[in-house]
Amino acid sequence: MIEWMLHLPGIIVVIPLVMAIIVALLPSRLGWLGAVIGSGLSFWAAIILALHMLEANAMTRISYFLGGWPPPWGIEFAVDHATALVILTITALGFLSTMSGNALIFKDIHDDDKGRFFAAWLLTLGGLLGLVMTADAFNLFVFFEISSLASVTLVAMGSGRDKRALVAAFNYLVIGAIGATFYVIGVGFCYAMTGTLNMVDMASRLPDVANPIPVYIGLAFMVSGVMVKAAIFPVHIWLPPSYGFAPMAVTSLLAAIATKASLYVLIRILMTIFGGIADIPLLIMQWVLMPLALMAILLGTILAIYEKDAKFMLAHSSVAQIGYIVLGFGVATLAGVQSGFIHIANHAMIKGGMFIGLGGLAMAVAGKTDFSNLAGLGRRMPLTSSGFLICGLSLIGVPLTAGFISKFYLVSAIISAGYWQIAAIVLLSSALSVIYLWRLVETLWFSPVTDVETRLPEQPMIYIPLWLLAGANIWLGIDAGLITGLAKMASITLFGGIS
Repeated sequence: MIEWMLHLPGIIVVIPLVMAIIVALLPSRLGWLGAVIGSGLSFWAAIILALHMLEANAMTRISYFLGGWPPPWGIEFAVDHATALVILTITALGFLSTMSGNALIFKDIHDDDKGRFFAAWLLTLGGLLGLVMTADAFNLFVFFEISSLASVTLVAMGSGRDKRALVAAFNYLVIGAIGATFYVIGVGFCYAMTGTLNMVDMASRLPDVANPIPVYIGLAFMVSGVMVKAAIFPVHIWLPPSYGFAPMAVTSLLAAIATKASLYVLIRILMTIFGGIADIPLLIMQWVLMPLALMAILLGTILAIYEKDAKFMLAHSSVAQIGYIVLGFGVATLAGVQSGFIHIANHAMIKGGMFIGLGGLAMAVAGKTDFSNLAGLGRRMPLTSSGFLICGLSLIGVPLTAGFISKFYLVSAIISAGYWQIAAIVLLSSALSVIYLWRLVETLWFSPVTDVETRLPEQPMIYIPLWLLAGANIWLGIDAGLITGLAKMASITLFGGIS
């Protein structure tokens, strides 16, 4: 490996954090441009890193020591195949969401506030990247707080259109703080028993602890805290209002990447830090995560069917899709964990594209996303609505889309593990998701409009990122080798941590 590439883990995180400071100091009109540059550079670095990891064996691990101080005394950033896949997903969707961000904020953000808005945007992105890459348990808490506080700020900025965004942001703040507190309490228990915060070092010492009770308590607190951040049922209640009342640009960013980073952290904690403790991680995955995932899938799908606002409908759908990812992890096999990583990447593309598309459609009706206001927009805005539809078809798992690949690998893993009844529930929920997607299709293309049906203007900075995501959904539905390859290596890497 070329020596300068060893610095990529630090570069990927530092770029958006530094650009956030620069953007905050620039004139407001240049805020979006600075955010595009920052997110684009991180995406470029993540591509280089992912391509290198594709050529490396499953146990390859790149370490970057902050300040040159090696662990366990210094803070380490680490990249393996699992990390590389999630980083690539976050930076890609972060960049495409940023491209459409300036157009999607519409009248939500005053011109004078755009610099601060995109500074918080970059802090969110940088915090999530640091969250995924850090190999220090306490540093992970720090990045949790950076990304969460910046995200809360972005959600609250929706109050310019709807004051309920302030309530949603407050709930997000309080519930997120509870999750972060639980996590850091758990870290405290584990630190007390091991004397280290480095994840690898902690993992090597935990199996030799004489009294395992504090370790189990620490595990319970850490997992519970991350579950809150990942919006896993039943601690998902902050997610629908945060997505529903935030500015559309913010929703497209958070829905695509925020919970994905936390889901990765959850599986990393279970299989790396506590992987050496016999049976405990597998029991949690099978007897805690799997039942909660099934309830999330059914509840999220049912609520989406009965929802009358398209934005909230997609938010409830996200709860169900998080359930699919957690279910794959809960199977606790190589194939199951692989399917979870595949859906992390694919759902980010799907939901990012759908919220960008919905934002483009909503702009034509003053930002309103209830079904009655979207009537007939499919015929009047064909570029935006067609890209939106392709992402929607991928969401329900139509063949030749990325969503189908996700469902295929998930169902195959479940059946291979002998859970036929669970596979039937997954297929039933996929069939039910056709109902709420069809409601959107019927509204957009077949509902009559009251005024003269004329072609409405469509913004290139919305439909270009949207069609890039729609095209990626089709391409990765036909040739899924990139995602499935990285996901397979990711699962092998993580299972290497279980004795």
